[in-house]
Amino acid sequence: MPDLSLTNISKTYIDKEVIKKADLIVEEGDKIGLIGTNGAGKTTLFKIILGEISYDGGEIFKKKDLSMGYLEQQLNLELKGTVYENCLEVFNHLIKMEKDLSELTKKISENPESLDLLNSYAHLLEKFNERGGYSYPSKIRGTLIGLGFTEDEFSKEIKKLSGGEKARVALAKLLLTDSSLLLLDEPTNHLDIGAISWLEKFLKDYKGSLILISHDRYFLNNVVNKIVLLDHGVSHSYRGNYDTYSSQRKKDLELLKKQYENQQKEIKRQEEIIKRYLSLGRDRFIRQGKSRQKLLDQMKKLDKPLEEKKGKISFSTQIESGKEVLKIKDLSKFFGDRKIFENLSANVYKKDVVGLIGSNGVGKSTLFKIITGKIPQDSGEFIIGTNVKIAYFDQEMENLNYENTVIDEIWDAYPLLNHFQIRSYLAQFLFVGDDIFKIISDLSGGERARLSLLKIMLSKANFLLLDEPTNHLDIDSKEILEDAIKLYEGTILTISHDRYFLNKVCSKIFAMSGDGIDEYLGNYDYYLEKTEKEEEEEVYISKTEIQKKKKEDQKNRREKKILNDKKKKLEEEIKKLEKDLSTVDEKLVNNKTYDDFSLISSLSKEREGLEKSIENLYEEWFSLDEKS
Repeated sequence: MPDLSLTNISKTYIDKEVIKKADLIVEEGDKIGLIGTNGAGKTTLFKIILGEISYDGGEIFKKKDLSMGYLEQQLNLELKGTVYENCLEVFNHLIKMEKDLSELTKKISENPESLDLLNSYAHLLEKFNERGGYSYPSKIRGTLIGLGFTEDEFSKEIKKLSGGEKARVALAKLLLTDSSLLLLDEPTNHLDIGAISWLEKFLKDYKGSLILISHDRYFLNNVVNKIVLLDHGVSHSYRGNYDTYSSQRKKDLELLKKQYENQQKEIKRQEEIIKRYLSLGRDRFIRQGKSRQKLLDQMKKLDKPLEEKKGKISFSTQIESGKEVLKIKDLSKFFGDRKIFENLSANVYKKDVVGLIGSNGVGKSTLFKIITGKIPQDSGEFIIGTNVKIAYFDQEMENLNYENTVIDEIWDAYPLLNHFQIRSYLAQFLFVGDDIFKIISDLSGGERARLSLLKIMLSKANFLLLDEPTNHLDIDSKEILEDAIKLYEGTILTISHDRYFLNKVCSKIFAMSGDGIDEYLGNYDYYLEKTEKEEEEEVYISKTEIQKKKKEDQKNRREKKILNDKKKKLEEEIKKLEKDLSTVDEKLVNNKTYDDFSLISSLSKEREGLEKSIENLYEEWFSLDEKS
């Protein structure tokens, strides 16, 4: 029996049919990627599944005990307390059980003859252990660290967090809940590459089912086993990951197109025959003509395959730059006492397409703002090469005047263009009809991104600085941008956490940390391969450095061995005490113990002491683990 099934679901808003016919089956353990262009109805379908909005037609079946967790793309968070406290709320039921167990232990020690107390304790203890027991602190810690929080940030007040950090807290809370079906709407939006990789592993290992809305093709490839495409209100299901879907979808569209064209040819041929019969004027031929017309009218006509409107982006340059486009040497930036980065050095050459990656907060966008002259560096220098003209795509899109209309935004930037030229350019970026008179503040994130890219295209710059250019784009728009970058004759430095995009367009990867930039001469997969095999790479160092490194390694190994021995000893002690605790619990819930009141009192006190000892040993173990 499936966890969830949707059959012939339809939804209309006033005069707009958002969903015509959506079918979806979620088997137990399914990981489904729900894709489609922006506005295709994906989030609407989620809200129908959740029961937040009604549907006009079709049927929905949900398994009786199905519990659903939902992460919205647009969060409206009003969270109080700290990061850790918010995650702790997920386990309020366990915390209450823990307190109740402690109270019952005290009551049993005071009233050991009570069979009701003993039965309550046994029942509650069994329930507590079934639901994870004492493991919830480590689950919270692992999830928060996996999503990019440091332990120092666990105590940060929610109200002091950025929007992206709040979104990560909301995601952490959702992942910690015990839901049998997760609905995730763009969960990777506020994550860096490291956190996305952690989330991939988490979701792959997740025992429940999952429906995921995402434009991240690399993420979809690594997580899902089924793709459901919403196209013009109709769902299409494909087994496999995104690449499998992409390949099969192209074949399906080609087949549909061929079938439609063949049928149209046959219809035209029959119409010509009918016309010829009817024109002869004889009863026999007229009867044959009418008979053929009747058969033609009864023929089931194939719908013409709908092709999504696709824009066309083409970046061109006005002048050719020199060979050296950008030289960064020992660049540093601080905000007050807080170091953003220091000692950055790197070179970008003509026709390079460089992907700049690094964890959130490492200063990638800050570096772009220094290069474009928006903020000063604190030390070091950067040199812009000869004949280099820069165009900058800011992920916040601050280069747009939000009070302008779409057409005025382009006209203000390029006053020499005439009305026809501007409308033609806007049409290439899917701004047609009344769209060109929309106020920019009313546009979606994807529409603003397309408008910003158009301004860059018209600049004819030969060096593009692109800060997360794919963030608000749907998959079709990303592919259009990738095709344009491949044909571009200039140089590109792009910040991105979109690994599929980095693989498709980049010839180099700059991995940025707070203390420098490491260069990799290939795309993202090449970078991944090199970093995973870093210990196997040959390192050229002097004899003196070899001896020094050997001594340091020996010292580190000794210290690590001492720590590991201490940890192992602690683990053995914990294991022994946990076994003792289990033995005490077994005795406490044993019917034969009920009549021996002094034994019950003694066992209760012994249990309390064992719990305290185990807790202290765990704290000591965690302290050693952090040092190792």
